[in-house]
Amino acid sequence: MASITHTAPARGDGSFTRRAALGAGGGALLLWLAGCAQLSGGTAAAPGRSASWSGRMSLRIDSEPVQTFAALFELRGSAETGDLTLTTPIGSTLAQLHWAPGEALLKNGSETRRYDSVDALIEAATGAAIPVGALFGWLDGRADPVPGWRADLGQLSNGRLQATRESPAPRADLRIVFERS
Repeated sequence: MASITHTAPARGDGSFTRRAALGAGGGALLLWLAGCAQLSGGTAAAPGRSASWSGRMSLRIDSEPVQTFAALFELRGSAETGDLTLTTPIGSTLAQLHWAPGEALLKNGSETRRYDSVDALIEAATGAAIPVGALFGWLDGRADPVPGWRADLGQLSNGRLQATRESPAPRADLRIVFERS
């Protein structure tokens, strides 16, 4: 995992570094994005409805130095209210993320950090702003547009999703491989 020393924009004391957030959740978040995800129930959820996926993900940020993350994940809920659990390949929990209107929480062992939004939480954990609302749509097969992002939904039937952020810099590449049951 890349070494990052920028302070994360968390509420509370400013001692929680982005490196700590990456150590807690970045690796697992990456596996969530690049791994194998399984949609529970076999059908895509309608916008705003709850859904559930699990699998692996990866995220590459072309910063200096390049940052890469990988993890196993369980994603439940919607863009408005949800939970994301990130784990190592052997099942150890790296981090638990929870969001609801007005709050977002990152739990790392006995420590909990609060953020103003799920977008701020994800950016603190990964170093990149990932459009969580659009991500739920992309996993459901909707080409929800996001400025600066290009999602490739052409391989969804094969259980693959790739999304690339071209702007703002640095470039970021998000990959999720999944099965639908």
